[in-house]
Amino acid sequence: MNSREEAVTDKISGKSVFKSGFVGIVGAPNAGKSTLLNKILGEKISITSQKPQTTRNRILGVVHRASAQIVFIDTPGIHKAGGLLNEKMVETAISTISDVDLILFMIDAAAPQEKSETLILKTLKSQSKPVILAINKTDLIKKHLLLPLIDKWADQYEFESILPISARHGDQVDILFEKMEQCLPEGPPFYPEDTMTDLTERFIVAEMIREKVFRLTGQEIPYAIAVTIESFSVKNRRTDIHACIHVERDSQKGIIIGKGGAKLKQIGQDARLEIERFLDSKVFLKLFVRVQKNWSQDTRALQKFGY
Repeated sequence: MNSREEAVTDKISGKSVFKSGFVGIVGAPNAGKSTLLNKILGEKISITSQKPQTTRNRILGVVHRASAQIVFIDTPGIHKAGGLLNEKMVETAISTISDVDLILFMIDAAAPQEKSETLILKTLKSQSKPVILAINKTDLIKKHLLLPLIDKWADQYEFESILPISARHGDQVDILFEKMEQCLPEGPPFYPEDTMTDLTERFIVAEMIREKVFRLTGQEIPYAIAVTIESFSVKNRRTDIHACIHVERDSQKGIIIGKGGAKLKQIGQDARLEIERFLDSKVFLKLFVRVQKNWSQDTRALQKFGY
């Protein structure tokens, strides 16, 4: 009998219960949502960068504990949207609130985003789900500023808990787990013990490539790109991947390729190393760049790219 079965059996004797539920991680862009998800999973499945709106989809990650299974949903940053792609991203994040058992609202202690946070608070006040506030990046602010910040947020909403954390360093994440587990309903697990995510390898690989474009190009380029996997095959212990980076203008294509192809080569090298670690396999990665005019404002293109 495994620990999960023992926990359910103990419910009959009144000793313990097993809990399971969905936790939606919401917040403004760059609040550290994806960093937290990767930290608690011990594996990188959600890409990160210092640029806003890095996460564009709902990313599911499953944590298995002796007394609970917690299914996390990482969401795009909620902000005042401009443009069809941004509108779709915000819709995705807000719709998650109605689909989960518990909401984990994350804020950036070091760089508040008042407009986005106000928008999120307004959304939270229109629903009845329990909400935990995680004040992230507390390692980046002076200690004496923390208590007033906690008091400020406690006055604005009746949170189940308010907890200062550092997602990057893992500070207080174990306590956060306990607070979340207390709020979850009783019930059996939703996923087998070996499940970490429902994402496909192709999706994660495409995201890893997109992350390298975010990290290695300027402010404009990342928001104009999408990545698709054209082919993905395993031969003789080597994974062959052909991927296409879609941009909106010829000038953007030139920037991504770089002088003599140098920038595209760097993107490919960095992505290949990370993909090899993820797949635990040698990887041959071939990247192409294709112009698709104004794809981020085209409903059909957004559907094709999975948004």
